Amino acid sequence: MSKTILQVNYGFTSSLSDHKELVTPLAEPISAVPGLVWKVWLMNEVDKEAGGIYLFESRDSAEGFMSSQAIADFAAQPSITNINAKMFNPDESLSQITRGPLKIGETI
Repeated sequence: MSKTILQVNYGFTSSLSDHKELVTPLAEPISAVPGLVWKVWLMNEVDKEAGGIYLFESRDSAEGFMSSQAIADFAAQPSITNINAKMFNPDESLSQITRGPLKIGETI
């Protein structure tokens, strides 16, 4: 199975501090998701958008994460809007040129 990049973007209606209070407890459980290699958290306070870029070992593990109860619970939060998720196959040869961390066990 090939590695999968998951890109998730969403809006939030709360203040930045309230939003960080909502998502901070999710960091440890997300780090334990089977097949997750890493996640970069995204935050745009001005436009009240947030999200993440994830590297998963496989498309199956990314799909499992997106269909989990944790994601359903997060999406049901009143301050979360317009969730958009996309999956991509990384181009490893081009990413290697630009130092993209796609090797399992590699850190950014």
